[in-house]
Amino acid sequence: MSDTDYSKLSRPQRLAIFLIIIGPEAAAEVLRQFGDAEIEVICREMSTFTVVPTELQKLSLEEFSPLVARSMGSALGGMAFAQRTLEIAKGDYKASAIVGRIGPGGGSSIEVIKEISEMEGRQIFNLLKSEQPQTISFLLSYLDGAKAAEVFALLGPELREEVVERLGTIESTSLDLVNKIAGSLHRHCARKLRPSFHQSGGVRVAADLINQLDKEMSKELITRLEERNATLGAAIRKKLFSFEDINRLQASDLQRVLREVDSANLATGMKSASAMLRDRIYGSISKRAAESLKEEIEMLGAVRLKDVEAAQEAIIAVVRRLEEEGQISLDAEGADSVVS
Repeated sequence: MSDTDYSKLSRPQRLAIFLIIIGPEAAAEVLRQFGDAEIEVICREMSTFTVVPTELQKLSLEEFSPLVARSMGSALGGMAFAQRTLEIAKGDYKASAIVGRIGPGGGSSIEVIKEISEMEGRQIFNLLKSEQPQTISFLLSYLDGAKAAEVFALLGPELREEVVERLGTIESTSLDLVNKIAGSLHRHCARKLRPSFHQSGGVRVAADLINQLDKEMSKELITRLEERNATLGAAIRKKLFSFEDINRLQASDLQRVLREVDSANLATGMKSASAMLRDRIYGSISKRAAESLKEEIEMLGAVRLKDVEAAQEAIIAVVRRLEEEGQISLDAEGADSVVS
């Protein structure tokens, strides 16, 4: 696209270029200001700019320079960039759904799934109860968390384990499965689809589903799953509480966690933290401690991603331990309770 005339680009195309330039984290902050329909348009444009030439970068920055906040390092776009940006802005589930609609093969099949997802939970269960675990897990991966949990809770205990295991290991699923489900629902949906594959399921989706379940059911399920498939069970358990989920903690619980966390791990773990989470953490400690923490983060310089993730896992382990000991609760949404 080196010969692209910037002056002839549409507003969504110009915005897409700008978001690519500033990188996924900063782009996600911008995308949060838009509705889903607008995000789809912008991300569709982002996916078409696989590389942004230097000249276009310059023109884009001149136009949008008042909005530039941070993260000027990324200039690679494409579908992967759109997916990553959406995951930060809207979460994994919505990201997959939106990319599914704008990506290859994401048309009529998604409409079929949408039709099924609008049914009552009991109706969906009746449709799926005689299906294979692979088919059930496939459809659950497309439902919103609450409805997926409602349908999942109606399954028998043994079937739940197998469905979660299938759900956690799905990476790509043949869209022929959509026809199988749709054929049971509406005969007119049994039309031919081009052979293709679509991202669905995976560890993150399985964890999201378990997070929606009753606390006792989720504990029992993850324990049994770890016995059944230790590797998958451990992977799902890691995703049940992410580092950014620290935002869910009540102010007092966050302060309790921070008293237990190693300061070196906290500084390293915060290298990739969102602005919202950083502000919450700084606001939960003394002003002097916050300044000291900021200085420590700056002194770290560039840190390897695996080191950041290791530090975050150590902090999450503290959160889990305190929750198991009953000293904090993960049930309440704590961010809104903080007074600045």
